[in-house]
Amino acid sequence: MKLPARDRELIQIMDASWADTARRAGEHLACRPGCTQCCHGAFAINALDAARLRAGMEELRESDPERAAELERRALAWIAEHGAAFPGDALSGVLGDSEADEEAFEEFANEAACPALDPATGRCDVYAWRPMTCRVFGPPVRVEGDALGCCELCFTKATDAEIAASEMNVPHDVEDEILAKMEDDTRTVVAYALLKRAALPAR
Repeated sequence: MKLPARDRELIQIMDASWADTARRAGEHLACRPGCTQCCHGAFAINALDAARLRAGMEELRESDPERAAELERRALAWIAEHGAAFPGDALSGVLGDSEADEEAFEEFANEAACPALDPATGRCDVYAWRPMTCRVFGPPVRVEGDALGCCELCFTKATDAEIAASEMNVPHDVEDEILAKMEDDTRTVVAYALLKRAALPAR
């Protein structure tokens, strides 16, 4: 799968922004390999996130087929367990956009481990291709209402000023421009993006 050319630019900006935030935050940023609280609970990903994950899976099938197969096994198990309550098309993995679907998604698979998480190591098996939500979780970022939000495990002893001084810059404009050119406003979840379409379970 060919990714939009500017996705590389987006990821480079995000990596640089994370490094800058980590430098400013110091010990207040608790994110470490093996800390997996943010790897539990379903969340929506956009078409660019899904394309990046699929591209990553294509690379893994070539470079590390055993790991790719294990990822697919976990994704299928995740869908088998949660697919019946999926608020959308459980065959394609496209999330519904009705008010009822949005409301149902609020309570959907909230405690489930992400299938990309390796339970043996506590690491993400598709870390290099992870969605934007994963890339911004932890540091202080702007949320709805323009408030600063961060992981509850981070900045526990920080003052409001220290939190504000560690705000992570997120290039939403670059992401929005890429998505606009893709002309695809569908959303899904990680489990479906890890699978080839032919591997999706029949209903």
